[in-house]
Amino acid sequence: MDEQYTVPAQTKIGHVHLKVADLDRALKFYCDLLGFELTTTYGKDAAFISAGGYHHHIGLNTWYSKNGAPPPASSTGLFHTAILYPTRKDLATIFRRLLDAEYPLSGASDHGVSEALYLADPDRNGVELYWDRPKEKWPSKPDGSLDMYTRPLDLESLLKELE
Repeated sequence: MDEQYTVPAQTKIGHVHLKVADLDRALKFYCDLLGFELTTTYGKDAAFISAGGYHHHIGLNTWYSKNGAPPPASSTGLFHTAILYPTRKDLATIFRRLLDAEYPLSGASDHGVSEALYLADPDRNGVELYWDRPKEKWPSKPDGSLDMYTRPLDLESLLKELE
């Protein structure tokens, strides 16, 4: 391969498919708490969920993992699934929902380009809930490259979006 290839700019990550130990428990988290909609099931061992009527953004299955234990933290695998919300107010709404449900966060960060909440699903799969700032507000270095960082997220300011 002597010619350099660049993935097309319109390319997107279409969906993530997660192995879970208990399908009903996973559906309670992703649908009942986070608000995804069930689009279809595949027998008793798999379900497909989405936002806005897409065929599926997240697949959940117990094909190889029914009643299984989560992988050890020091093993390889998925770090987290990142769920992009359209606005800061939408992120504030899900944050309020998590607070009301007393669902624990593992972190909350301002990355300059985005603001993010971090948590784990019931199978200890990492989940990032975030919104992107408008591209023209992304911080940059003197050479024009992104100047991303990790700073504590101002959670009070986030909640003020709901006022």
